[in-house]
Amino acid sequence: MTASALRGAQGAAGGCTHCGTPVRGGTRFCCTGCEAAHALVAGLGLDAFYRRRETADGSLRPEATAPLPDVTPHVRAGRGGEQCLELMVSGLTCGACVWLVEQALAAEPDVARARLALSTRRLTLAWTGPTARGNDFVALLARLGFRVAPWSAACLRVSEDAEGRQLLRALGIAAFGAMNVMLLSVAVWVGGDMGEATRNAMHWLAALIALPVVLVAGMPIYRNALAGLRAGRLTMDMAVALGVLATTGMSLSEVLRNGPYTWFDGATALLALLLAGRVLDRAARRRARQAVAELLALQEGVVTRLAADGMAEAVPAAALRAGERMLVAAGERLRLDAVLEAGEALLDASATSGESLPRTFAAGEALPAGAVNMGAPFTARVTAAAADGSLAAMARLLERAEQAKSRFIDIAERAVRFYVPAVHAVALATFLGWWLWLGLPWQEALVPAVAALIVTCPCGFAIAVPAVQAVAVGALFRRGVLVANGTALERLASADHAVLDKTGTLTEGRPTLLPGDWDEAELRAAAGLARASRHPLARALAAACPEAPAASGVVEHAGLGLCAPDGRRLGSARFIGEAGADQGLTLWYAAPGVAPVAFRFADRPRPEAPAVVRQLAALGLPAELLSGDARPAVASLAARVGIGRWTAAASPAEKAAWIESLRAEGRRPLMLGDGINDAAALALAHVSACPGEGTDLAQGAADLVLRAGGLAALPGAIRTARRAQRLARQNIAFSLAYNLVAVPLAVAGLVTPLIAAVVMATSSLVVIGNSLRAGQEAAWTP
Repeated sequence: MTASALRGAQGAAGGCTHCGTPVRGGTRFCCTGCEAAHALVAGLGLDAFYRRRETADGSLRPEATAPLPDVTPHVRAGRGGEQCLELMVSGLTCGACVWLVEQALAAEPDVARARLALSTRRLTLAWTGPTARGNDFVALLARLGFRVAPWSAACLRVSEDAEGRQLLRALGIAAFGAMNVMLLSVAVWVGGDMGEATRNAMHWLAALIALPVVLVAGMPIYRNALAGLRAGRLTMDMAVALGVLATTGMSLSEVLRNGPYTWFDGATALLALLLAGRVLDRAARRRARQAVAELLALQEGVVTRLAADGMAEAVPAAALRAGERMLVAAGERLRLDAVLEAGEALLDASATSGESLPRTFAAGEALPAGAVNMGAPFTARVTAAAADGSLAAMARLLERAEQAKSRFIDIAERAVRFYVPAVHAVALATFLGWWLWLGLPWQEALVPAVAALIVTCPCGFAIAVPAVQAVAVGALFRRGVLVANGTALERLASADHAVLDKTGTLTEGRPTLLPGDWDEAELRAAAGLARASRHPLARALAAACPEAPAASGVVEHAGLGLCAPDGRRLGSARFIGEAGADQGLTLWYAAPGVAPVAFRFADRPRPEAPAVVRQLAALGLPAELLSGDARPAVASLAARVGIGRWTAAASPAEKAAWIESLRAEGRRPLMLGDGINDAAALALAHVSACPGEGTDLAQGAADLVLRAGGLAALPGAIRTARRAQRLARQNIAFSLAYNLVAVPLAVAGLVTPLIAAVVMATSSLVVIGNSLRAGQEAAWTP
């Protein structure tokens, strides 16, 4: 029988063939929308969907009158001419829905990629063709019964809030039931002269309260356990579900036979404590996820777009593209990355960089998205759309860091996979031992078996490391350190050597012009040429003479200098024909018939550099300086910041080779750099970091980005990473020790189901509480 025929038979039996909604006898579909959706699924050859589905609760019933959103403003250009779109898909019930969405979109000839995450309901779609095709894909999903909206931080918050409310509702029900059942149980325990009829009445009252509590409050656990079973896995939720249901069933049996004791208090207390632990665990993990939502929320809202004719128009921030102009009013948040067109701007960037004081930006400087305008209104030119900007990039890095798995997480997950079957085996052996070997009635033999099942649940072990990682990543982000790799904390904690770049890392990276043998006319002419380049020395020269008009027709020769149509040149000594001249922080200017003029610059060390070098040494990371700059400049800086070992004039390849040589010696180097020439060394280092002002390539290669406090944030990050690793080891050791003590006691019959529930849940709470210490301020200060 085909899937369609099978579903048709089910529909005839009382459920809609497509969505499962109850229908009248003899009717296959509940509405014309479901009939059309079923025909679409069959036409796409995706009948297997109906076999794969785990539930059929009516959630896929198409809304015939629901308006479809226009998603074209949210389409962005991708690589290779692709169009990219991110959507929030509602109505997903299981993995089969994900399969249906991806397969239905993949059947479209112009779709290059379609990936849907069930947990976040985020669909990432890429295709070749016009942007209007996005609306066609939305219509296709709507015909299948899924509700679609453009993905945003608001969608993420709604999803987070819905799941959080479900857990809190279940916790409230479980706590209410546990307290009331406990009152009845205490009355039975202390009522030594209580009559048999009164005791039985108490047991029935406890059963009337406990049964609906166990069924309703335990649904989040039961759903996860069933999902694991369908996937062919035994999860820790299965152990919890079996423990709760076995305790409840055993207690109900005692009620029916008027036994002396019941354990409804254990079942309800176990649920309440477990759910409390999951709420706390969710709160700890949400700190990192909340940072993602907060980052994305900074770029949501309305901005003022300036048209070519100067007319202002209020539009959503997502509608602006690179190259467009916008007006930022006083007190308004800058939603997108941009470049200041004219004048000055005073911005408070504390939301993203952690800088406590506002900073002044000059014309031509890059303005960070998320900053607030603390000064006069200004105009800026957008450099990246919302989906491609720095805020979105940071959010993706945070997501990747939270989801990535360190060595400890891998060990814990592998242990849990073996541990869960062992838990069930121990419980079964305990039951058989007490029943068959020691000869107890099966009802009494169930008591130690259930206690063993409950007390050995690996909840604390499973969250021992992920909880620490989530707390530490969130704490570092709030202090201005962006962790871009999930294993970075583990590697940062074990680093034993620091390799530091010079320009832009130990120095401010903002050269200033020194007095020299040149006049104002030569400075004005050279500054006019310099305006055509983004080189740091050219920008410094242009800033020294802001009134100089920009020269026209200037051609830049990469790595050499600038050349104007009239023969004037600005660049290195070799570029203008002075090969033997000074090659330090110097730009040479040459004009026809005029002797070359040297413009020399100085790059000041960062104020915090000497203290950071001392702190790194105190942490067991002796620092060395590795720079591509000239020997005199490198030697001078090394002496000023307290570094005894330095290397000058190192090429990018030589920097990478040096890092490899350190690793070959058995060292674990921490590389800190900010330039394109540092990218290879950053990627090869044991762990790497980049200042927030570093190039995009360097930040992409680094494991950590120091967005606030400059170098001063690095020692604090190392201390936090080491504290996190200590706490992870403590959690694992505590979980193992707990099981070594608790399991024999439970098997020996010395632990009741209630005590087992309290002890097991308390162990999880201890692990979570210990994990929260990873974000304490004490780990940040020396």
